[in-house]
Amino acid sequence: MSIKAAPQAEYLKDYQAPNYRIDHVDLCFELAPLNTTVSATMKVVRTVNSDCELVLDGIDLTLISLHVDGQVHEHYALTDEHLIIRQLPEKFTLQIVNQIAPQTNTSLEGLYLSGGAYCTQCEAQGFRKITYYLDRPDVLASFDVTIIAEQTLPHLLSNGNQIDVGKLDGGRHFVKWQDPFKKPSYLFALVAGDFDVLTDSYMTQSGREVELALFVDKGNLAKTPHAMSSLKKAMQWDEQRFNLEYDLDIYMIVAVDFFNMGAMENKGLNIFNSKCVLANQETATDKDYHTIESIVGHEYFHNWTGNRVTCRDWFQLSLKEGLTVFRDQEFSSDLGSRALNRIDAVKVMRSHQFSEDAGPMAHPIRPEKVIEMNNFYTVTVYDKGAEVIRMMHTLLGEEKFQQGMALYFQRHDGQAVTCDDFVAAMSDASGIDLTQFKRWYSQAGTPKLEVRQDYDQDAQTFTLAVEQFAPENQPDNDLLHIPFAIELLDKSGASIALRSQQQAVDSVLNITAKTHRFVFENITQQPVAVLLEDFSAPCIVVQQSSVTELLHIMRYARSDFSRWDAQQRLFIAAVKQSMTEPTVQEARLDEQIINALDALITAPEGDLALIAELLKLPSFDSLAAEYVVIPVDDIITITARFEQQIAQQLKPALLTCYNSLVDDGSTRADAVAVRALKQVCLHYLAKVDCAVVTDILINAAKSENMTNVLAALSAVVKANHPQSEPLLSAFDANWRHDVLVMDKWFALQAMRDSETSITDIEALYQHPSFDFGNPNRVRALVGSFSHFNTAQFHRLDGQGYRLLGDLLVKLNAINPQNASRMITPFMAWRRYDKVRSKAMQAQLQRLAKLDGLSDDLFEKVEKALHA
Repeated sequence: MSIKAAPQAEYLKDYQAPNYRIDHVDLCFELAPLNTTVSATMKVVRTVNSDCELVLDGIDLTLISLHVDGQVHEHYALTDEHLIIRQLPEKFTLQIVNQIAPQTNTSLEGLYLSGGAYCTQCEAQGFRKITYYLDRPDVLASFDVTIIAEQTLPHLLSNGNQIDVGKLDGGRHFVKWQDPFKKPSYLFALVAGDFDVLTDSYMTQSGREVELALFVDKGNLAKTPHAMSSLKKAMQWDEQRFNLEYDLDIYMIVAVDFFNMGAMENKGLNIFNSKCVLANQETATDKDYHTIESIVGHEYFHNWTGNRVTCRDWFQLSLKEGLTVFRDQEFSSDLGSRALNRIDAVKVMRSHQFSEDAGPMAHPIRPEKVIEMNNFYTVTVYDKGAEVIRMMHTLLGEEKFQQGMALYFQRHDGQAVTCDDFVAAMSDASGIDLTQFKRWYSQAGTPKLEVRQDYDQDAQTFTLAVEQFAPENQPDNDLLHIPFAIELLDKSGASIALRSQQQAVDSVLNITAKTHRFVFENITQQPVAVLLEDFSAPCIVVQQSSVTELLHIMRYARSDFSRWDAQQRLFIAAVKQSMTEPTVQEARLDEQIINALDALITAPEGDLALIAELLKLPSFDSLAAEYVVIPVDDIITITARFEQQIAQQLKPALLTCYNSLVDDGSTRADAVAVRALKQVCLHYLAKVDCAVVTDILINAAKSENMTNVLAALSAVVKANHPQSEPLLSAFDANWRHDVLVMDKWFALQAMRDSETSITDIEALYQHPSFDFGNPNRVRALVGSFSHFNTAQFHRLDGQGYRLLGDLLVKLNAINPQNASRMITPFMAWRRYDKVRSKAMQAQLQRLAKLDGLSDDLFEKVEKALHA
């Protein structure tokens, strides 16, 4: 048995520009499931003075022929991953013909089949599975693409504008596409299939009419209007907020069921995971609607922040992803609730990104080294990257930030550039020195700020002393420039004007040194300080706050986010306090907190969706982040006790609130907010054994609105309510024909807290709707189990870990990229008690010994075990 050599890391410091550039590519595809022929004709120019080899990337390709300037060229060598061509002139036309087998390509990278349709996924390095090429983002070429296929595949799509179409002998036809904008190979796309199509158009701000087309599997046309509406909103928003207009004659979206990611921004032809496109009230939840709007916006916004200006190398991934996440967050905030969108973003940071920052996969938003690039499509690169952009926006303000964006496009349109280029544009346009701030790009870990407060009644001054600490796992980090937003509240809840040295002071303080001391004058009474308002920087703040102070913030802070944050801190403090009690079985929330919750429910005013968030306890992940060694059992017990207490003490108020809320079934923001609050009420009420509550749950589960149905089913599952089995069985019978809806059912099954959970999940592998080759199915079932069924995944006998380990072994051979995403729960194995950490370690060691371990898994397993 041959032993595969350990994969080698690549380093940012070793970046070198390519020795050749490719100016233009003509591609011709003759599609067939097992023997698709790809003919590539490339205009190539050497960029260095001396003669050198041209090393093209290529994986799982069968080379048919190679010509240089029309002549057979025999001076080449083939390896498993490269075509090395020698003795080349300075300028030449390179013609390569190769074959590929889309039907057997289960990796979902390159060209593959999804439900009978051909589609591609080329980011980050999938184009090398299509043809031999310089598959790197700093090689930009214009593309002409001809697709030839059977007429049973009527829609043949690629990037750019359609320039020719016709019929061929033998029942075949062709379509030719031309993309006038130079692009790297990762933005190439091809789709061929038989679809239902929703068409529309959009008139740009300059008066150009753009054709819009959305392609979906047959029978799904009724689920497309929301995605089309979201696209048009995104196009209009990008013109109004960023003055960016679409640049082609047509914009297309194709929804496919087999897809590793949420969506892909290929120029003019976005390919989407179907769950991020298809929605109607009967099959999709309000959260699905919001997600679709956000992702459609995200991929459209990439047209400029990613396509027109792209990355020089993959270490610069956050250049496009962090910036575009910031833009899609602003899009959602401008169109909806800014507070709720901020809460959602911070939940991701605190629950997932902080954990990644503290673990073996910790990396800067611009990584320094990489083994498998797919492993750096992370919450750090995306979400922390967005927070870094947001901090720049905070420091510059909207006007100067927009000036920076304009300068960025003026300088770099049509180029592959770096994060430093972006920061330089922001600094030059605004006149603000961002030299120290740039450290956010190169330093991993979550910084900590310790804050001490002092009020001097006689001098009427209030002092904030702020000290900056490097993360414990990154002790050598340099000091960062941190925008630290605050608000001071008086006893009545009014915001106090900030003054220092007889001058008004901005509410955003600049933390640049190890320690800062800010003295505010004319403070006539002891204030309550709201710190890191709106989460102005991705930091951990250590401060001493009483229950009374946090309740004051929750009631009066001008920032709705800060009100929610205070409530979360109340719950976290209560959990920590209960840990110190003689027995966690007697854990109880302070009556002040119960009374505050009662007031929210009894007289709900303002944004009902925000009230719903204020009523929720922190997630297990959020609570786990508070501990070096995670007290799994205590967190589970205490939060269960708290929820039971809320349900029992507030049952009358919860029932009254639920029954008073009128849901008109629409997708308007006020109706969505009503359903959000009703959902939280149901979550608590299901924990109360009451005939009235049971009737409410059964009726909700029969709703024609999927949000209401899922709210009822989730409530009964999480409460182990007697109705969970019959309601889940009925749902299965009703929806087995719709795989996306069945994903919701799989997720619910995965969250059942039962001694038979492991065997129940393994039995579901045989369900007609389940498919190991489909990332959506796998993530719905096993992903939901490992992330959200805390009690059963972390059971002491290790069977939860064994279930995930078995799956990873299987996925390693089917879809390594999906396997790499699924391994995340094991990455923090060192943070658990000895029994659990040993069981997780055993699964990682099992994977490390696996014959044929993919690069995707190798990198994470190696770091988890040895970092």
